[in-house]
Amino acid sequence: MSFLFPSPLPVLRRKILLFLVLLGALPGARAQGPAAGRTFTNPLKANGPDPWVVRHGGYYYYTNTMGKNLTLWKSKTLEGIKDAPGAVVWTPPAAGPNSYEIWAPELHFLADKWYLYYTATDKANFSDQTRYIFVLENAGPDPTAGTWVDKGKINTRYSGLDGSVFEHQGRHYFLYSAYVGPQSVLAIAPMANPWTLDAAQETIIAQPTYAWEKGGGRQILEGPEFLAGRKGQLFVVYSASACWDDNYCLGMLTARPGADPLRADSWTKAPQPVFHPSAGNGVWGTGHNGFTTSPDGRESWIIYHAKAAADGKCEGRSTRAQRFGWNPDGTPNFGAPAALATPQAVPSGE
Repeated sequence: MSFLFPSPLPVLRRKILLFLVLLGALPGARAQGPAAGRTFTNPLKANGPDPWVVRHGGYYYYTNTMGKNLTLWKSKTLEGIKDAPGAVVWTPPAAGPNSYEIWAPELHFLADKWYLYYTATDKANFSDQTRYIFVLENAGPDPTAGTWVDKGKINTRYSGLDGSVFEHQGRHYFLYSAYVGPQSVLAIAPMANPWTLDAAQETIIAQPTYAWEKGGGRQILEGPEFLAGRKGQLFVVYSASACWDDNYCLGMLTARPGADPLRADSWTKAPQPVFHPSAGNGVWGTGHNGFTTSPDGRESWIIYHAKAAADGKCEGRSTRAQRFGWNPDGTPNFGAPAALATPQAVPSGE
């Protein structure tokens, strides 16, 4: 970094001015790193499995698995999610196909309406075979208020969980983790509207093949999330292994620019996890992520859950957030999960 000052200047004055610039104390100076401005520490939620965040209209809207209802939090700042009041926007019926184990909610703004996707099963007959993805619709401007209308079960080919939506070249696609045989795989289908798939085009795009996808005595790929590459690639970042496995981690599929996302052969799987636990940082079970950006759009952020103990349990998952970078080839570089005590500069533009 170089700085230009009027010359000549006394040596001492030059040093003082340079020191102020590095601290971000001069007008127009851009703060870099936690020491230069406002910071926060994780977790955003001490009990926050399957977190999801979307930024819209100047707010961050956040949700995570509550089990018994769907709750949304609204905050102007990312770290403000910690103390924001929660709004219970939906509770399940006493009986029926969506009455039990309310998991993995995701909030999306599509065609000027809010849609809340979630996983559920039947209390009277709960199992993976009766677990599906459902969706609610809200035409109001604020998803923490207004009326949520039940649009029913998403017409996936298989039972499954962890539904997500993304848009690519003017078309919307639905991703989910499908129960196929003894394992769960990743599937994609085009959407006719926010609650209906073109199920005839549903395609399985990934299956568990590596040892790190088969931890905890299960073969599991779940929580698929779309991420657009910096050079036209398409990425699907997913969680691998059982949630109780301490080495639960994130894998990634890549489709080259111009590839058809509905073709299984368009996707290439990374041979190693792209985000994984760190014993040195005391972080375990890193998974079920989402993505967002800073308010000014200059930074990319990953939201995920993790544990502070290697205890072989699903419990104890807290929500963490950290910025990530990009490699020269346009692929994401998530780095290592930060320790809970690590100060992080707040998103740029807050």
